[in-house]
Amino acid sequence: MSDGQRLLEIKDLRISFSVGEDTVRAVNGVSLTLDRGEALGVVGESGCGKSVTFSSVMGLLPSPPAVIEGEIVFDGRDVTKLSDRQMRRVRGKDIAMIFQEPMRSLNPVMRIGNQIVEALLLHGAVSRGQVWTRALELLKLVEVPDAPSRLHCYPHQLSGGLRQRIMIAMALASQPRILLADEPTTALDVTIQAQILELLKRVQRETGMSIVIITHDLGVVADIVDNVAVFYAGVIVEKADKYSLFRSPMHPYTIGLLNCIPTLQTKRKRLYVIEGNIPDPARLPIGCAFSPRCAYATERCLTEKPETRECAPGHFCACHLAGQIDPLNP
Repeated sequence: MSDGQRLLEIKDLRISFSVGEDTVRAVNGVSLTLDRGEALGVVGESGCGKSVTFSSVMGLLPSPPAVIEGEIVFDGRDVTKLSDRQMRRVRGKDIAMIFQEPMRSLNPVMRIGNQIVEALLLHGAVSRGQVWTRALELLKLVEVPDAPSRLHCYPHQLSGGLRQRIMIAMALASQPRILLADEPTTALDVTIQAQILELLKRVQRETGMSIVIITHDLGVVADIVDNVAVFYAGVIVEKADKYSLFRSPMHPYTIGLLNCIPTLQTKRKRLYVIEGNIPDPARLPIGCAFSPRCAYATERCLTEKPETRECAPGHFCACHLAGQIDPLNP
């Protein structure tokens, strides 16, 4: 649970790329905050800008080709102004990231133990004489069965769920203050997904670190986060605490995402579907980016971009019709 102390603040972040003669605007004025001990859910379809936003927090977007505007203030410092050397002291040590496909992040020709030890030594987390003891402790922390023998395994010898646990262990090696988890349950079956999410929830509670869960599935974040930010076409269209957002969603896109989640109580014969696709970021609509897919779009929606406003205490929404749509009948 957040203690109210601001740890990360993203201010009017804009990220664009030049692709041929086009300018692709991947992020269009995102502003977010993360307090110490807070669990934040970042939700949206693929291509909505959520992963690009937090890759920039990690300093993983080379500039050029990326053009980054705005501020990303971590612990009082704007990380967009840090040199590569300064950023290496932050990346992994203070802010760690779990990527969505562990097999792409783990070295296939190094044993698991060596990779964890490398992470420990890189950030000076423990002395050389204690690295193997600490590596074993980390595997036990993330509940890897038969941990001593797993240290000698190669990534391909482990299941997807175990590889993801290894990635979490490596991310926790230097006791980061913020953990970014980008689609941490992708390609895992439902049972393993639940175990990984419960693990993240337990570790976050025990260590007091802040955590950001980046996902396309609102159902994934329902139990683990405190607050939710919904991304669409490079902007945040709605953000609130999870109880307000699930109980009283205001943006048509959020309502659509919630109605796409199957429940035992639903009376529909078919699952709800949001028609259409996210617009081309190089050719965004003049008005609201969601208007081509929105059943409630008016002439104003087609010609005027909505401003983000506080529609209820702590509940922000960027929609001309915020609060006027019945969430049960999208």
